[in-house]
Amino acid sequence: MQKHWWQEVVVYQVYPRSFKDSDGDGIGDIPGIIEKLPYLEKLGIGAIWLSPVYQSPNDDNGYDISDYQAIMAEFGTMADMDRLIDEAQRRGIKLVMDLVVNHTSDEHRWFVEAKKGRDNDYRDFYVWADPAADGGVPNNLGSAFSGSAWELDEASGQYYLHLFSKKQPDLNWENEKVRQAVYDMMNFWIAKGIGGFRMDVIDLIGKQPQQGLTGNGPKLHDYLQEMNQATFGGHELLTVGETWGATPEIAKLYSNPARNELSMVFQFEHMMLDQEPDKEKWDLIPLRVGALKQALARWQTELGTEGWNSLFWENHDLPRIISRWGNDNEYREASAKFFAILLHMMKGTPYIYQGEELGMTNYVAEDISEVEDIESVNMYHERLAQGYTKEEILASINKKGRDNARTPMQWDDSPHAGFTEGTPWLAVNPNYREINAAKELADPDSVFYTYQKLVQLRKEHPLMIWGDFQLLDTAETIFAYLRHYEGETWLVVGNFSDEEQQLLLPRFKVAATVIQNYPGTITDLTNRTLAPWEAFAVKVSEQ
Repeated sequence: MQKHWWQEVVVYQVYPRSFKDSDGDGIGDIPGIIEKLPYLEKLGIGAIWLSPVYQSPNDDNGYDISDYQAIMAEFGTMADMDRLIDEAQRRGIKLVMDLVVNHTSDEHRWFVEAKKGRDNDYRDFYVWADPAADGGVPNNLGSAFSGSAWELDEASGQYYLHLFSKKQPDLNWENEKVRQAVYDMMNFWIAKGIGGFRMDVIDLIGKQPQQGLTGNGPKLHDYLQEMNQATFGGHELLTVGETWGATPEIAKLYSNPARNELSMVFQFEHMMLDQEPDKEKWDLIPLRVGALKQALARWQTELGTEGWNSLFWENHDLPRIISRWGNDNEYREASAKFFAILLHMMKGTPYIYQGEELGMTNYVAEDISEVEDIESVNMYHERLAQGYTKEEILASINKKGRDNARTPMQWDDSPHAGFTEGTPWLAVNPNYREINAAKELADPDSVFYTYQKLVQLRKEHPLMIWGDFQLLDTAETIFAYLRHYEGETWLVVGNFSDEEQQLLLPRFKVAATVIQNYPGTITDLTNRTLAPWEAFAVKVSEQ
């Protein structure tokens, strides 16, 4: 298997609206990101995944794009963007752009033209359908943001498709002109020297809505192979597709090098284990650690040489991991380090979401007026009408809502956590005085330095990148696995609970400690008491 730079680096996701505000308007911006590049360089990351900064009316925080080749005024200018690419590159950091091409904004020039009439040249850039026989929606396809996926255009008497907000009409990928326009736009950014693309809900571009089919449509991989050939295929770029419904077999279709599609995909099997089967993400059940171990192990082993794995706990759509599955109170630091060690020691490209390296936690909203996210707000009103109580709905939002990841980055203990000198667009988590980058950087035993060490270990030890993975059979709440590479073996162990656990692995002899989240010496694994949320990696030999 050919080796690539993107297999060896750690990627850091920046959500620009919440990262750093440079001009006091309460909204993070590109100059703010440039200002914090030394911080990211200190962390050691090799690439930034930048959430959308394109021109947008901001109905869905930039994922509704009105011009792919312009920058949202709140974020800065194209000159700022060029400087960010150059300044990051100078520090050995590549910039990965967010590619949102399943849909555009309804304010995009293409859709403005498409609405002018059925005979407009841009009409077929989008997905239109006549009303059903009863005059209603064409079929029962639902939007991810509540309600129908169809919106009536009264002027023409037809419905247009929007799998997300009604201000996000879906592009018609069956139209060759749409595909060519997208490829031209991608090449515009490639020419600027970016390091690749993260592809938003890319598994939906092959949709066949008249048949009720959205994900993994029959032409999806044809489109991706065509995209590869027309754009990034001749370049050494990172391409990662967001694929909510992927299995390991499906992931191979995307990321097998022989197929010339993508570098890797984000798959979410492990992140959907705490929701009721066949229910919405808001319908929560307790996480079974055994199910998580099996899901992660399957993705570690089944791709083999036919694909590459992405590793993540958090992103802009997911809540903070230590509030979700860890302990964000008495064991906040221990569980933050636990999740870091467990994930970064696996095979694949790790992603850090901004603030994850500080151990940031979920924000507890007490009223819907504190919630900004369109998905959460729509769900609140929908469920209120269905008879749910406000308390029940807010409990779900506080656990799984997207605002949890979007609260401003906590830089220091000054007002608004040093994020802005103005009024932040979204409230800062009140715990910023205890949890912030300045405090973390001043403490050599902090969560930040655990992440920094994990990033550095990856640069120094090929085993972390290329080693085989083997899950060990242990007690339910103990997560233990081996990594083997060129005659060397590492053992990674974590106690996934608030209780002490007995570790019984007498067959292994410790040769050296690689990393740990509790003080003390790790020597005997015959009968070791694991502290709550303890995690470590050791070099071992078999006795």
